Amino acid sequence: MMVLIVAGIVHLPEQLKAHEIPNDIIVQAYLKADGAVANLAIRVPLEAMRDMNFPVHGPGYLELDQISELTLDAAEIWLANFIDVYEGQRKIEDWRIADTRISLPSDRSFGNYQTALHSFSLPDLAKDSLLHYEQALLDVLIEYPIQSNGQNFSIDLNLGGLSLNTATVLTYVTPDGATRLYEFRGSPGLVELDPTWYESFLRFVISGFDHILGGLDHLLFIFCLVLPCRQLRPLIITITAFTCAHSITLMAAAFGMVPKVLWFPPLIEMLIALSIVYMALENILRNNFQDRWPIAFAFGLIHGFGFSFALSETLQFAGQHLITSLLGFNLGVEIGQLFMIIIAVPILNYLFHLVISEKLGILVLSILLAHTAWHWMLDRYEILSAYQVTNFSLGAMTAEEYLSWFGLVIIISLMLLTLKKGFKVFQNKG
Repeated sequence: MMVLIVAGIVHLPEQLKAHEIPNDIIVQAYLKADGAVANLAIRVPLEAMRDMNFPVHGPGYLELDQISELTLDAAEIWLANFIDVYEGQRKIEDWRIADTRISLPSDRSFGNYQTALHSFSLPDLAKDSLLHYEQALLDVLIEYPIQSNGQNFSIDLNLGGLSLNTATVLTYVTPDGATRLYEFRGSPGLVELDPTWYESFLRFVISGFDHILGGLDHLLFIFCLVLPCRQLRPLIITITAFTCAHSITLMAAAFGMVPKVLWFPPLIEMLIALSIVYMALENILRNNFQDRWPIAFAFGLIHGFGFSFALSETLQFAGQHLITSLLGFNLGVEIGQLFMIIIAVPILNYLFHLVISEKLGILVLSILLAHTAWHWMLDRYEILSAYQVTNFSLGAMTAEEYLSWFGLVIIISLMLLTLKKGFKVFQNKG
């Protein structure tokens, strides 16, 4: 096939020269089991098929009567070879490209699975159509032979290399016609389209662990808590309060209990930076750190919303196991926090014992933390100031939303009372 393609291209008056990687592209995809095959319909901008030398004329209009073989080749090289579909634990190896077609940017056939599949049976574009290669869309239908019509599928869409910033919208259509939408950037790895509860749980444990270790602001806040208070009992009390608080707001946000305004995420990010500044200043000015848990609880509520912003991008992979996934993410965050504390406490003890006095060490480190977080806060305030915060109106809230927020206040209050009583008993036992 390649020999024929090359031979044909040699005799063309003009070929599309190899072009650079696109900055941004959007990939649309549908996957559904139909009888003995699973159909994967994909739409991608033709310009993402680099180095294919599509024949053109004029300023870049495609020679539509000469590119059918090249589109098949492009679909294999740039798409099919970077996609793995699994049925259960079995990777489906014997896929085939059933069809390709060139579509106009105005074509709306990929609005749902049925119309996308039907589009491959329609006549090709007229050969004399003037379609610039940068506007053309490549539609590809790939068939994967399957052994059952069940839902135990997973897919690895490794398409991040199609552009500098590849956004993929994948719709999985279940045998009963229900749809599950996945949106992600780059290559997310293997996506379980109908995960079991333990697969969802494990995925989100890892996600929570990765997030806490990759979130420098959360780590610095915990470091501020640990810095002057490294004794086991007060440390357990403080971290437990912080954990309970961020678990409440994380769960609330996952169920949609966040203001539907654009300025809320940057506000939370600014307040997280402010929490580090406050705790660092408290480390400098305060002498007694034995009863610090209420302020840790208060800031934990803010950090929980911060965790939820990261979780919102991955919650789509939970399948039908929302609660299990939330618990897994929380557990991953707690493991990450514990990991950080286990490392930080011995290092600080060693530092204050052999290198610098504890009082001076806490002062120096707290000043550095406050200075860093202060600049974060100013930067985030600039972002926040670009939004119109007046858009939020309590009068626009529904009765259901009022009840939800009232319920959240009740939960927070009950948690505070429970922690107060529990910590008192815990301290008395010591």
